[in-house]
Amino acid sequence: MRRRLCAAILSLEAIVLGLTTPVLISVESVDKAQSLWIGLGLTVASLLLAGLLRFSWAFHLGWVLQVAAIALGVLVTPMYALGLIFLVLWFTAFRLGGVIDRDRAAA
Repeated sequence: MRRRLCAAILSLEAIVLGLTTPVLISVESVDKAQSLWIGLGLTVASLLLAGLLRFSWAFHLGWVLQVAAIALGVLVTPMYALGLIFLVLWFTAFRLGGVIDRDRAAA
């Protein structure tokens, strides 16, 4: 269950990260090429990570991605709040998914 919950969070986060690209270009006036690398790079990383969660090391990279999403707040200020929200969602999915997996294994 942990894998499914965390993959769902990463997939939803990919949408938000993808939508930061036009914000970086139009509102924040960041260079177009740099905006594409940042926004779409994080989007692709999030989607790839969602698929790689069958490996235990991918969960560690998920934590790194959460920090990167918060760090994106340097360029797009609302990402501080959105990154923090996704960090809380990631933490919740990680913890509750683990509890559910343990309960199912014990049953």
